[in-house]
Amino acid sequence: MTNSYSKATYRLYDDNADFNKKALGIAVGLTVGSWTELPEATKERMQQHLGQVVSVDVHEGANVASGERYANITIAYPDVNFSRDIPALLVTVFGKLSMDGKIKLIDLEPSTQFLSAFPGPKFGLQGVRNLLGVHDRPLVMSIFKSVIGHDLPTLREQFLQQALGGVDLIKDDEILFENPLTPLEKRVAACIDAAKEAERTTGQKLLYFTNLTGSTFQLKENAKRAIAAGANGLLFNVLAYGYDALAELAADPAINVPIAAHPSLAGALYPSMHHGISAPLLLGKLTRIAGADLSLFPSPYGSVVMPKEENLAVMEALLTPSLPQASAFPVPSAGIHPGLVPLIMRDFGPDVVVNAGGGVHGHPGGAAAGGRAFRQAVDAIRSGASLEQYSQTHHELQQAIELWGIRTS
Repeated sequence: MTNSYSKATYRLYDDNADFNKKALGIAVGLTVGSWTELPEATKERMQQHLGQVVSVDVHEGANVASGERYANITIAYPDVNFSRDIPALLVTVFGKLSMDGKIKLIDLEPSTQFLSAFPGPKFGLQGVRNLLGVHDRPLVMSIFKSVIGHDLPTLREQFLQQALGGVDLIKDDEILFENPLTPLEKRVAACIDAAKEAERTTGQKLLYFTNLTGSTFQLKENAKRAIAAGANGLLFNVLAYGYDALAELAADPAINVPIAAHPSLAGALYPSMHHGISAPLLLGKLTRIAGADLSLFPSPYGSVVMPKEENLAVMEALLTPSLPQASAFPVPSAGIHPGLVPLIMRDFGPDVVVNAGGGVHGHPGGAAAGGRAFRQAVDAIRSGASLEQYSQTHHELQQAIELWGIRTS
């Protein structure tokens, strides 16, 4: 039977290394361990387990902006070496190698055989749109702010004001954990009740992404408790708990609500040029394969900035048809206000979630006015009008522009 391989691409920095020799060392060292000194009979038996060097693309320092010499190296790893789970794949291709000097994992191309073990997002981008009945515009998400130390009535009122602004999605803050003031089931019930109250005014559906927390072995039970209480979405700190935990949640038929993956801890892994895992792989491809329906990541515009090139690569990883898993919603986040909506829609297109916290709650008219300002900004761009033009007849957008301005680049 022909071997199936999954490929990993690395970027190695070294002014003096023989990159071809280094690549061969990785291919052998991370698979069979040694090769040249093995007896021929053993080589024949071990061949199916041996990694293969696919390519070595060397860039001399004089040709790159950093002045450093580096190589992009792609290695193919036999699927027979590891089980069908993302932790096994990551440990195989980058476990001890991640500690071997200036080396960054740029991309993974799991085999068709490996990918077949992952159903991926249960809803995906289109499924989330179907739940909301919104197919022709970006979605707008609002974030709870100031959640620690508040009781249920206060949290419910904050939810209600956000919902009255016409947002499509509301998510918990990722630091809202189980606590005596707002325990999971009571929090969900209060917020869903507020969502129904708002719907009677706005006429639109809303998804509430409840922060799913607890010990790893309690996650499924807690998710089902939240859903039984009325939750219609889950927020999940995927990097803290691990891709395998997300994959288990997404594959469980009883957890029948969309899951939004939060990027907490990502800053420890992707920003360095020399170390870690690239953002498109970390927050795009792996998050989608594991089953997130939405993936949050820093925007190129706001308060926690990711370079635009990386941003668009994350989006591409979430949307590309080259993966068998359903596409997932990109959610560029942090420091977003209505004056940034033209840039978001220009760069990300219609299949994006405009996600804001302070840009909603910090509006002079309150959270409901903040939500309306975002919806008005989206409507302005869709109608072909500038924000300045549209704001002349839309007071909430006008107030937002007066406070935050309009960014054009």
